[in-house]
Amino acid sequence: MKSGIQTFSTLLTIVLLVLAGCKHPAPKENTGKPFSEEDLVRVNKYLVEKDHKAIRRFIERQGWKMQQTATGLWYEIIEQGHGPSGCKGCLAVLSYRLSLLDGTPCYNSDRDGPKEFIIGQGGVESGLEEAILLLHQGDSARLILPPYLAHGLTGDQNKIPGRASLVYEIRVLRIIPAK
Repeated sequence: MKSGIQTFSTLLTIVLLVLAGCKHPAPKENTGKPFSEEDLVRVNKYLVEKDHKAIRRFIERQGWKMQQTATGLWYEIIEQGHGPSGCKGCLAVLSYRLSLLDGTPCYNSDRDGPKEFIIGQGGVESGLEEAILLLHQGDSARLILPPYLAHGLTGDQNKIPGRASLVYEIRVLRIIPAK
């Protein structure tokens, strides 16, 4: 009986040693070099150009006559107002509809109330801040914000996904000068 236990013990030891030797090797440390600044710039330029092409195709399909600013904001004034113009420090009050480039609705003032913000203090998309500086009280306009002027890589963590271009249809209800 003792030799059977010894044989079993020896056999078990051999099996365990064989199994231990068959383990997958530890993962190698990442020896690849990290992305260089040039790599990141190249990828960013590619993504920006891809977004601009998609926006241009969208505008053509819609038949819109939009202008593009130096930053990449697209806008078209549909109806001219005659009130004061947007200025840094002024309070802007807008009615709006916001959708994705594919037409998916996101937010609107009928449901969510008018959008109010102090121009130049953030809290809204940088593309919307830029656009309001081009408009007057009473203007109606259409805007397209590429991702880098909207919610960027992360979206708004709610209805706007990451890297989304946004379409705003706005009416400037009030521009209230800073005091």
